[in-house]
Amino acid sequence: MNMKNQILIGIALMSTILFSCSSTEYVYISVTKPAPVTLPPYIKNVGVVNRTQLSNQNKVVDVVDRVFSLKGVDLDKEGAQSTVTSLADELSKNNRFDQVKALTNTDLRTNVPGLFSAPLPWDQVEEICHQNNTDALFALEVFNTDSKLSYAANPVNILSSPVGNIPGIEHQASMTTTVKTGWRIYDPSSKTILDEYSMANNISFSASGVNPAAAAAALAGRKDAVKEVGIQAAQAYASRILPYWLRVSRDYFVRGTNNFRIARRKAQTGNWNEAANLWQRETTNPSRKVAGRACYNMAIISEINGDLDKAIEWAQKSYENYNIRLGLQYVKILQYRENQNEVLKDQQPQQSQQPQQ
Repeated sequence: MNMKNQILIGIALMSTILFSCSSTEYVYISVTKPAPVTLPPYIKNVGVVNRTQLSNQNKVVDVVDRVFSLKGVDLDKEGAQSTVTSLADELSKNNRFDQVKALTNTDLRTNVPGLFSAPLPWDQVEEICHQNNTDALFALEVFNTDSKLSYAANPVNILSSPVGNIPGIEHQASMTTTVKTGWRIYDPSSKTILDEYSMANNISFSASGVNPAAAAAALAGRKDAVKEVGIQAAQAYASRILPYWLRVSRDYFVRGTNNFRIARRKAQTGNWNEAANLWQRETTNPSRKVAGRACYNMAIISEINGDLDKAIEWAQKSYENYNIRLGLQYVKILQYRENQNEVLKDQQPQQSQQPQQ
């Protein structure tokens, strides 16, 4: 056996020993995380507006942008309209709102394509909301496409005959289009922009033809793809006001006494209540190390059962009384979760009230 194989076998044996001697294992649980954006409880009716049309004084900028970014006719305009409609549809599915309206009767303009303009004046926001009986505005402020085109000429056989192949050239056109969207949420009651967020998605196209012009012409179908990307961007943005589930891991102790070993097997089969009964018995074990581990595990089962206060109490006890260092780290995790739960309560309003002026 050569030296290299001996080293590899030694590493494998060492890894096995370390794993088998570990005093903890992971348990995975699902926790609810607050949405990135919190809306005040009084916002029940919202409007969605399109502010991506370029102002008249910047039409020259628009023409230059179309040339250098390879835009088709009305590519950005139609993509933006699809995006606004899609966002209104997505928000309508959220029982957070009583009514969602796509406001097509507004004529809002931007100054520079692809960038956020200065926020809308609050008197204008208030007027739009008053006219449409809405409490807030979701504004699509940016919708811009930027494309890069490349060509390649590849030799091919265009015909086979008894005397041999006839060579030819196939022209390949490839295009990558970046679709950038940007959003703001205006709250006229508090005169606050609740969110400003942008995202970018890339889509690629390729086509072939007998000459470069034919190959490029075959890329004409990208308008539908751009609309689809806009729809997906709207769906992603709508999720910014929705709490979401996240799978997280927790350490728990599996070694200490025979009860820990039995509890481990029960936990592995999902029998957490009986595992907790065994850990509970060990919380009074004369061994401080065993009792501390049992207290820590009681914090784990308390979090699994949704009782964060009890979980913090047990985790604190494991660290303060028995110096289980994982307990201190766990206390901080649980306290953060409690703070997050307060945010979650604000994101699930039960009353309609106006902010104090």
